[in-house]
Amino acid sequence: MRIPGPAGFSSTRFLSTPGRVRRALLLALLVLAPGYAAADEVKVWAAGAYSFSDELGGFHITGASGTGTRDDPLVITEELNASTPVTLTIRTTKPIQAFGKASEFANGIMYMRIDVLNNSGQAWVEFQFELQEILNRPSVFGDGLSFDQRNKTPDNIWSSNFTDFDRDFEPYDRLLFRNGKVDPLKTARFEFLMTDYTPRWTFYLVQDPRIPTG
Repeated sequence: MRIPGPAGFSSTRFLSTPGRVRRALLLALLVLAPGYAAADEVKVWAAGAYSFSDELGGFHITGASGTGTRDDPLVITEELNASTPVTLTIRTTKPIQAFGKASEFANGIMYMRIDVLNNSGQAWVEFQFELQEILNRPSVFGDGLSFDQRNKTPDNIWSSNFTDFDRDFEPYDRLLFRNGKVDPLKTARFEFLMTDYTPRWTFYLVQDPRIPTG
């Protein structure tokens, strides 16, 4: 059974004073360490009823805006410095209410636009997105999270650099853009709809740029 509440919140959090002290001391030591750089701090970007974080590493978010409607999609701008998979962490910042007003509730209907700068030094010939409700576990049919799985003929999936796409729903929720290319230091735009008919507080979007294999 799901217990409502932001992911990562523990009912015993404030009972573990020694642990909190240790974490505070560790943070202080990191700040004082010669190799510490403030520029490496994770920044959480808020847009609509959600927040977006690059805390799992490998890329940087440079902007976020929008409410998540078709006319005002959630727009995330990013920079990828390698041709390896990275994971965007998404959390709700407003109350969850399925099909509620986008600006006031996390409603499970998220029109997305992701602008990705290729700073990897390699050309990308495909780009794949994968949704995960639990980190590193495939999103199965029953969790309600997908790339608009109920719509068999979507008209909202588009990319500036790729002409075709494929969607897979079992055993993964994946969206693959193909037949195109993103050269180094160029930006690709991706548009699609994410739906979650049993909204949860935290979920993940894995982004996987592909390079030529031959």
